[in-house]
Amino acid sequence: MDIAFIITIFLIGFVGSYISGMLGIGGSIIKYPMLLYIPPLFGLAAFSAHEVSGISAVQVFFATIGGVWAYRKGGYLNKTLIIYMGTSILVGSFIGGYGSKLMSEGGINLIYGILALIAAVMMLIPKKGIDDTPLKQVKFNKWLAAILALIVGVGAGIVGAAGAFLLVPIMLVVLKIPTRMTIASSLAITFISSIGVTVGKVTTGQVDYGPAAIMVIASLISSPLGAMAGKKVNTKVLQVILALLIFATAIKIWIDII
Repeated sequence: MDIAFIITIFLIGFVGSYISGMLGIGGSIIKYPMLLYIPPLFGLAAFSAHEVSGISAVQVFFATIGGVWAYRKGGYLNKTLIIYMGTSILVGSFIGGYGSKLMSEGGINLIYGILALIAAVMMLIPKKGIDDTPLKQVKFNKWLAAILALIVGVGAGIVGAAGAFLLVPIMLVVLKIPTRMTIASSLAITFISSIGVTVGKVTTGQVDYGPAAIMVIASLISSPLGAMAGKKVNTKVLQVILALLIFATAIKIWIDII
């Protein structure tokens, strides 16, 4: 690894993890295409889809730790939500992460494109009044949350994501969880999910440890900074940024697939 390669990977990890901490996503939705497309643009070594999903899985594990730590105070973490969705997504992500070795690169990219498209469509649905409910009075359908998390886990495990880019729209639109509680709790759920994804990727030899280590260092620095910024930004602005991010990624992935 030369210095240009190290700096490029670090910057990808830093930018992705900052946004991750601010929006409550693991960051794979942006780091996956960034790792896939940016290094070759600068004449650096290109990663395969399997390598990118493996690096993303390990990086998300550490990025979400930093984000959850920054949100640990203030009542934003819904423990019941985290237990139900976290347990289900852990099982699903391990199945998806382990089974991804049997899939082609085209298949992995196709699943990623489908997940991003679903998340993008969900972000269009109006989310009126969800931030009017006091955090201590938030209620949701526990078993629906668990079932949806299991499905998200399998799909996300395949692409090396922890699934937060799908979890966040589900929590906002289907479960009606307030924005800041969604961001904080989804980081905790994503951390649990990333355990299953990472174990699945590592045990099947899909992780390039050098670039993964660089991404981890960047994550630990920038994810808490993003989380602190997210606490100060208006919730409507956070929702718009997340929607634009998901749409841009979905368009890029589908252009390449088609």
